[in-house]
Amino acid sequence: MEQVFKFIKQTRQAFIQLLDGLTLEQLNEIPTGFNNNIIWNFGHAVVATQALCYVRTGIRQDASSIKYVASYVKGSKPTYFVTQEEVDDLKRLAVETIEQLEKDYAAGVFNKIAPFATDTYGETMATIEEVITLTSGHDNLHYGYAIAQRRIINNNK
Repeated sequence: MEQVFKFIKQTRQAFIQLLDGLTLEQLNEIPTGFNNNIIWNFGHAVVATQALCYVRTGIRQDASSIKYVASYVKGSKPTYFVTQEEVDDLKRLAVETIEQLEKDYAAGVFNKIAPFATDTYGETMATIEEVITLTSGHDNLHYGYAIAQRRIINNNK
């Protein structure tokens, strides 16, 4: 699992570098053909990992402790202009929440989870290792969307 955590952290750092290279207007722009934007994809990756690992597994009762969950949960879309303060907070959370997940994993917090089927694939996740591995791929999916959105935005200048 050490390698999976390392990979998640690397992807999040690359995502943060992508954000740092864009203006606030570019982060909030919804490119033609998309129903979300770059900052939504980043925020979604941050909150979805927490929801999958802690809520869907039964470790936490609900998602109320996940900051920004209502704005970035699956099925949501951008409804407001995200401020620089929120962008900075999401970047901080992207790093801190993965570090906390890794600590909780090492401490045995996830030794017994409630198996669940993912909404997207319908695949049953029976172990936290499966869930964490899934979130790694999920982060990369949304990082890829953000890269595509950046290309569109940069070509529209």
